[in-house]
Amino acid sequence: MKEGLNIGFIGNPNCGKTTLFNAYTGANLKVANWPGVSVEKKEGSMKYKDQVFKLVDLPGIYSLTCYSMEEKVSRQYILGDEVDIVIDVADASSLERNLYLTLQLIELGKPVILALNMMDIVEERGMEIDLHRLPEMLGIPVIPVSARKKTGLEVLMHAASHHKGKKLDNLEHYHNNITQSKHKHNHHEDCVVVYSDEIEDKIDLISERLEKEYPQIQNVRWHAIKLLEHDTEIQEKHPIDLSDIIDKNYETDIINQKYDFIEEVIAEVLVNKSEKAETTDKVDNFLTNRYLGMPIFLAIMALVFFLTFTVGDFLKGGFQIGLDAFSSWTLTFLQSAHISPMLTSLIVDGIIAGVGGILTFLPNIFILFLALGFLEDSGYMARVAYVMDGLMGKMGLSGRAFIPMILGFGCTVPAIMASRTLENQRDRFKTILITPFMSCSARLPIYVLFSEIFFPNYAMIVAFSMYVIGLVVAISIAVIMSKLGAKKETNTLLIELPEYKSPNARTIAIYVWEKVKDYLSKAGTTIFVASIVLWFLLNFSTNGMTNDISKSFGANIGKVLVPVLKPAGLGMWQIVVALISGLAAKEVVVSSFSVLFSISNINSAVGMTGLATALGQYGFGPLNAYALMVFCLLYTPCMAAVATIKKETKSWKLTGFIILFQLAVAWAIATIIYQIGSLII
Repeated sequence: MKEGLNIGFIGNPNCGKTTLFNAYTGANLKVANWPGVSVEKKEGSMKYKDQVFKLVDLPGIYSLTCYSMEEKVSRQYILGDEVDIVIDVADASSLERNLYLTLQLIELGKPVILALNMMDIVEERGMEIDLHRLPEMLGIPVIPVSARKKTGLEVLMHAASHHKGKKLDNLEHYHNNITQSKHKHNHHEDCVVVYSDEIEDKIDLISERLEKEYPQIQNVRWHAIKLLEHDTEIQEKHPIDLSDIIDKNYETDIINQKYDFIEEVIAEVLVNKSEKAETTDKVDNFLTNRYLGMPIFLAIMALVFFLTFTVGDFLKGGFQIGLDAFSSWTLTFLQSAHISPMLTSLIVDGIIAGVGGILTFLPNIFILFLALGFLEDSGYMARVAYVMDGLMGKMGLSGRAFIPMILGFGCTVPAIMASRTLENQRDRFKTILITPFMSCSARLPIYVLFSEIFFPNYAMIVAFSMYVIGLVVAISIAVIMSKLGAKKETNTLLIELPEYKSPNARTIAIYVWEKVKDYLSKAGTTIFVASIVLWFLLNFSTNGMTNDISKSFGANIGKVLVPVLKPAGLGMWQIVVALISGLAAKEVVVSSFSVLFSISNINSAVGMTGLATALGQYGFGPLNAYALMVFCLLYTPCMAAVATIKKETKSWKLTGFIILFQLAVAWAIATIIYQIGSLII
């Protein structure tokens, strides 16, 4: 086996980079049709002939100028010695925008290959790209690929295997001002982008001084350009007096001249460029309309929850029948095997009731993520952030902060991690604080159970209201924080709106499977352990095993906190215990009710009737149920999310504040709802 290559995949957000990476490695990574998801590099490997290639999927970025964390991650890796080949994945349908990063990568002096992805969209628009002229003008290999259709993959790896150590090759481009240039060097022979004589003169002078001061430096021209742009990192790494050469920041001039060259490239290589309004623009006239955008978004989400309840409830009938049969068979088997009553109770009333009750919600979870995966891969979810930007901007929020908030509908952990895309530290903290108020999928079983028990005719509307309340609370808190802030900042959302496309079945399958796998993983680990612990707390007291659950350890713990939750209509020790167990994972709240009230299949018609009867004996009705759902929506997230908050804030003090703040908000709003509701009803 020969020594392999280290290949870095880099590109703009939404260029299909991670899909291409998945196609090579088979890695089930998150693929989202919006920026801000891949905030850390992902690694994989593949065999190519007699070599093993290490592939690294870097965060999606627009340039190597570091403003946000993901740009820093990508830049540091590309600048390092570890990478052998850089594969720049570009959206061929948006070539003009993608080439800016390409030119920056070429200037680094590393071996670069341009992978033109989404060529099918180019063809659909009736355009063509001159694949002979483009590599001539860029001086690097250009390979057309389709990550979704898995075409061109072998050719791309073949090019990579032969491109190690190579820089620019057969460069043949012609700048409009070449004949007027008076610069002493003809950089057109060895440089892709040649700047004005003024800038080229300064680059030469800076390069000479750098080589003298730092003889070991590599990519001298790139460093000289960065110093002209006042790049902070390069200035700190290579301090040098250039006051006699640099009289201003030339970043804007360099950017403009790069785009001048890109326009020349586009004019020569892009054939039959369409001037008609594309389908995307026509659809966006409605979906991103300042008046229609928000109502359409709410209507789409309402449809998602309609499908989650109607189709999900239809499918879960089979799960309930299977669980009932398995529970009965297990009980019969254990009794016939003369297994001790304590162990039988642990298995049937603890493990099967707790874990099994959660598994019956799997169809609802599946439908929810299937719908969200469809919306993401079609290109719609990026529009949601754009639609919300205007509203959030008026309230002093960062439009970019809405991206992690949208991610929070799926899972709080990656949503909090996505806050890294924010440049401002205050915005990051604000986003981390409010993102857990977005209703993650783990809370869905709670909504399904209690809305169907206490609001059977309006279950979908009640569950949907939880998502709206979470969004309203999050935005309201952010507004208050902005008002209390000493300085009002202008927050601008810079986000790419990708082309609408037919969702890719494989991409959605990976997305849904990852979510279902996480759900099943929780059922087999966190919920399994929590069910055992809860069974122990409810069946043992200071005197050993007890048949009187009201004298158990769990009851004693719950009774201590009952006075605190009573104003919110949650004054039952059983509810207190369920909420405490929900800190492990929000799904455990449902499994806790199964164990607390000895209901083997809580999601079945019989199980829900039994729970309603048991709760009714304590005066627990629809208003109490709604207050409970609101409390579960807003109170402290699961331990995994808390650990992520600590990791991102790097402070136990801030983490503790966030935990207590969310508990206080949950208690206050649930109490307000219950107290006002009690006056009305």
